[in-house]
Amino acid sequence: MSEVPEETVELAIRGLRCANCASRVERDLNAIDGVQAVVNFAAERAYVRYDAARVTVPGLIASVTTSGYSATMSSEDTRADEKAARETALRADLRMFWWALALTLPLVAQMPFMLGAQAHADVIPRWLQLALATPVQFVVGARFYVGGWKALRGGTGNMDVLVALGTTMAWLYSTVVTLAGWQHQHVYFESAAAVITLVMLGKLLEARAKTHTAEAIEQLVAMQPQTARVERERQGVTVIDDVPVGKLIPGDIIVVRAGEVVPVDGEVLTGASAINEAMLTGESLPVAKSAGSKVFAATINGDGMLRCRAEGVGSHTLLVQIIRMVEAAQGSRAPVQRMADQLSAIFVPVVLGIALLTFGVWWWLGDFPQALINAVAVLVIACPCALGLATPTAIMVGSGQGARAGILIRNAEALERAERLDVLAVDKTGTLTLGDAHVTHWDFPQVGAGDTAIWRYVAAVEQGSTHPLARALLQHARALGIATVIAENVLNESGRGVSGTVDGHSVRVGRLDWVWASVTAPWQERAEHLGNVGCSVVAVAAGDQMLGLIGISDPLRPGSPAAIARLQQMGLRVLVLSGDNPATVRAMAHQAGITDASDIRGQLLPADKVAVVEAERAAGRCIGMVGDGINDAPALAAASVSFAMGAGTDVAMKTADITLMRNDLGSVADAISLSRATLSKIRQNLFFAFIYNIIGIPAAAMGWLDPMLAGAAMAASSVSVVSNSLLLKRWRVGSSRVPNRTSLK
Repeated sequence: MSEVPEETVELAIRGLRCANCASRVERDLNAIDGVQAVVNFAAERAYVRYDAARVTVPGLIASVTTSGYSATMSSEDTRADEKAARETALRADLRMFWWALALTLPLVAQMPFMLGAQAHADVIPRWLQLALATPVQFVVGARFYVGGWKALRGGTGNMDVLVALGTTMAWLYSTVVTLAGWQHQHVYFESAAAVITLVMLGKLLEARAKTHTAEAIEQLVAMQPQTARVERERQGVTVIDDVPVGKLIPGDIIVVRAGEVVPVDGEVLTGASAINEAMLTGESLPVAKSAGSKVFAATINGDGMLRCRAEGVGSHTLLVQIIRMVEAAQGSRAPVQRMADQLSAIFVPVVLGIALLTFGVWWWLGDFPQALINAVAVLVIACPCALGLATPTAIMVGSGQGARAGILIRNAEALERAERLDVLAVDKTGTLTLGDAHVTHWDFPQVGAGDTAIWRYVAAVEQGSTHPLARALLQHARALGIATVIAENVLNESGRGVSGTVDGHSVRVGRLDWVWASVTAPWQERAEHLGNVGCSVVAVAAGDQMLGLIGISDPLRPGSPAAIARLQQMGLRVLVLSGDNPATVRAMAHQAGITDASDIRGQLLPADKVAVVEAERAAGRCIGMVGDGINDAPALAAASVSFAMGAGTDVAMKTADITLMRNDLGSVADAISLSRATLSKIRQNLFFAFIYNIIGIPAAAMGWLDPMLAGAAMAASSVSVVSNSLLLKRWRVGSSRVPNRTSLK
């Protein structure tokens, strides 16, 4: 598949009746050259990546139509219409169910009177039973015939095939007995009608439960305001207009009053307030905002009024990026699902074989009616839907819960790997610490240059750097009133420092061993002293002179010790990997509660961090990496699971498997806890689905379950799986799960 031009599209699929239907649509889409598609049965959506040079969206929709289903493009703008269409269809199905129930109840109500000595005495005349059962079979049950025909035409089987075949056998046999006047033979109109009615009920309950699995996305979409207050100039007078958010452009001046929802991503120009960002970050405490602060769409303004310049509008807001990331996670497939997919592919043919064998054995034993009814029970009780729903429903609820807590999961595979983590490596600066670095010490011996000249050199070469320590150096230089000049030939060596030419001097600012190759004992002692008090050490040299050392303090995050303790309690070994000098790294790690010397690594280059990560993986351990900077990107990419702090660089966030909107190490523990809870639900669901079929199909074949009970059990299986997934909504931030090292392969 070509890399360029590559597009993505989300299709809303209508008419999916079970997991096998979704598998067929996915197979047909992937058969198109230049297409990679995943179809989520629970979400009724197809997530498609395609080569725009060879494939068009109408072509994708045509493929779905050819498969026997309907599809439309889905986006944030169409979600309201899609929800309305689903609710309309649900109401129509509910009306159909009530009709089926009204016709079926008289048939079922006579059953207690047909037991014992009067077993062949009909309470309701058989012609009336035929009249009641036929509309249920062919009007209410028409959907099963249509769905089954579509599946068979596509070369697959599904739940509809089993239900249609089983109930038709019961209805047809009963009709023949009735028309032939064989009064000594049972009729099974009540079984055929009851199975269809119960399956309808199960599908209604399943659909209702599935709507709750997508609540997180719907709530995120609902957060978007419809209008914004925009400043406009009219005849030299500034007025405020209410403008639909779809018509906003970057640069518009937005006025946000107290209590209103911020409509765009932007920067505060004037005003001060506190904004509730809980819907994006999961953090309940309001965040203070003033001139220069960033604001985000869908957050709620407090008591103050703000004037903001729009920067991200429409589909370019952080909220929309979050929605897309959650949708991508919900549309992905976890490795644990592969076994269920493989079983679903052969499920219907195997069940048909078992039903045929059941019929043959019982007929051979001389009981044709029992052979028929047992075969019908086998067909009815077997359902691949529970297998198809086991994983995606849990992924949907789990990723939605994560979004509410400010945990954005890229895909289901990352969620599964996070559940298996043994080791977690964290960067020091901005991860273990606040990332709010400031200069606290400097040591400039008299070597021919004054303090002002040295700070001028430092500010000149550090201007283009985004490293937290560079920001601290520039901030201090500005506070001293240093006039900034532009350095030439600037070179940023990741993990080492920055060099450049200032006023004809070759200036180097960074690690001591890089700045000054032949470090003397006095300089080493000065550096160790600064490191022992928790300072990051920055060395400065110009030409052939070592000019001095600068100590930069970055306080430990208040929640870091508790987060480290929680991670260790969850069974993880926590490593600190940093490019800072070993003494500083050791001091901060000890404050955080990491005391084992082998778990504390300082003075590492980006390649060294990668080597540590790869060594852990080579030893058979599953390692996660937490970082927020460019220096962390290679190690993030090498880790089994990568976590990026929300305030970090775009590079780290694009590399990471899991993005944490809260700048809090505790959110890493939350992400791992959520992954364990989600995988636990998936395993429970798969167990329910497997054990249900393992017990139910033999029981039906042995004659221990009649078709009505089989239909009720089949309906209950799917509902129980979806309901069990919905229990994930009880997961809360701060919860922990004991280590779980087992996984389904």
